[in-house]
This record gives sequence, structure tokens and C-alpha cells, in this order.
Amino acid sequence: MKQIIYIVSIVLGLAACGTTKKGQESQQAIVKITFCADSAYLFCQQQCDFGPRIMNSDAHELCAQWIEDKFTQYGYQTTLQKTDLKGYDGTILKSTNIIAQSPLTRQKEESGQAILICAHWDSRPWADNDPDSANWHKPVLAANDGASGIAVMLELARLLQQNDSLNIAVDFLCFDAEDWGVPQWSNLSDGDSWALGAQYWATNPAPLVPSRYRYAILLDMVGGQGAKFYQEGFSLQHARPIVDKVWQAAHAAGYGSFFPMQAGGYVTDDHVPVNEQAHIPCIDIINHYPDCPQSSFGPTWHTVYDDMEHIDRNTLEAVGQTLVQLIYSE
Repeated sequence: MKQIIYIVSIVLGLAACGTTKKGQESQQAIVKITFCADSAYLFCQQQCDFGPRIMNSDAHELCAQWIEDKFTQYGYQTTLQKTDLKGYDGTILKSTNIIAQSPLTRQKEESGQAILICAHWDSRPWADNDPDSANWHKPVLAANDGASGIAVMLELARLLQQNDSLNIAVDFLCFDAEDWGVPQWSNLSDGDSWALGAQYWATNPAPLVPSRYRYAILLDMVGGQGAKFYQEGFSLQHARPIVDKVWQAAHAAGYGSFFPMQAGGYVTDDHVPVNEQAHIPCIDIINHYPDCPQSSFGPTWHTVYDDMEHIDRNTLEAVGQTLVQLIYSE
């Protein structure tokens, strides 16, 4: 997925679920609606049960249908944006962006009356960062790098259906073809080979109307063990007020330890075309491991170990409850 371009870190000033933690570092009123980490964990597992959701595979098509069905179940109007994209190696990729629109979106026609939450759902075809070179051509199960973001979004959709006292509409966008970027074992170099589905949608946004969105949030690798979410560079560049709003919500909800008030670095990810082509202020909530020798994206990134054994309910809860705090505070 993401081409690694961390340039520099700048320090800046349906199971039983637990109760929401009370924040100590913010004056925001605490939202009492509780994000269910067990439910999100199940959604993550159900995606992985299809196997790696690599482009042009049966698992990919079956999982797309499952994601669409879940959003429909929770009252969302879904659209499948299908197109053929060309991978870095010339492979024609049968891509499907999955769009889920809230009933509220169709009622709020004026600008700035909705939020867009995004994640990619495809799997990396090659475990090209695995410590064992024998695994470099094996597909990645992508429990964290793909499934976790979709899982958080599905649990949010479920909660929003049950707790519909919102002042703003929330739509969801599942990007495809994010992780077909040039593998490390290739001699090629192409920064535009990542985030292909997002690039396509950003210039072909229908049926969504970009002007309706106050801002957008991208979720990427939001379920890993020991994860922390530093403030990503392009997010600060394009949408600093949204970064501030989200990190304040995390601290209000009691998850400030997961969201340090520090910059991580710049990441080529789906939020870049959302900012630059669709012109929606968009931030990236993405894990950053500054002390991990294998990768600043964490020890399982693009390895065969990106599986359910390395998914942490606490991380899913921290991100999910932060978004609940944010959405219901609007």
C-alpha cells in the first residue's frame, strides 16, 4: 500500500462492549454512545475469512458483495463504482469502489452538511516487506492493512442506524486498488501506482457531490497491536483544522495516548487525491511506529503476519470511539 515517504518527524506542541472512557484533557462534552470493539473485530475477521482480497480474485469479488450487503443492511444506499484500471505492470485491474450514502445525505442538499469516511478494502498481492524473502511473492491477508478500516466503518454504520440523532450526514467510501503499488523486489519506480481507486473516484465522484462534505477522514491500518496515530504530514498540509478537531475528540474520549499531539511524516495514501483532485479537506488516521526497525508502518506491514492474531480490540476501540465522539459533537 502506501509508498513510504516519511520525510521527517516534527514534534508539535455485537458482543458485550465496555463503557466509554472519560477524557481528562479536553473540555468537550463526552458522547455517551459506545463504539463496540467486539463487533468491529468480528467484521475484520469476516473479511479475512474470504482470504486475501487481491484484485481480480474470487475472494475480492465475494468480499465486495459482502461489504455492500452490510451497508445496505444498516440502511445505506450503496453504489458500486466499477472500472478497469491499469496496474504498474500493465495488469488490468477489475476495480470496485463501494459507496454508501446515508439517508440524511439526500435530505441535506446544501454544501458542508455531510462527513465522508473512507478506507481501502483490497489486499496487498505481495508480502514484499516480509523478513523472509521466500514470502515476498505471497499475498497478504490484510487484517490490519485493509480490513480494519472497513471494520470500523461498518460498526459506525451500525451505530448510526441505531442512534440517528445526528446533526450531520455521514457517508462511507471503500476504495479499491489501493495496494497494487510497485513491489520492493521490482526494479520499477512509480509513485502513482498506489491509491488507484481513490485517484479514479477523485476525478469521477458521482453519485457523491464533493461540495456537500465538510471534511473527509481516511482510516488506514487502525487495528494493529501497539499502534499510535501521529499527525500525518499531508493531513496537516491540507486540513490542519480537521487534524486538530479529530485529535481533540480522541483526547476528550479518553484515548489521547493513542493519538499523540506529534507529527509522524508524509504518506502517499488515498487521502492525497481526495484533497488534491476532489478538493475535500481530508486527513489520514494511519498508524506510525517511529521505533520499529522493520517499518514505520509496523512489524506486520506487507508481511504474511498481517493476520487476526495481530489485531487488537483496544486499537479498534480507540479509533472507533474517537470517531463517535467527533461525529456526535458536530
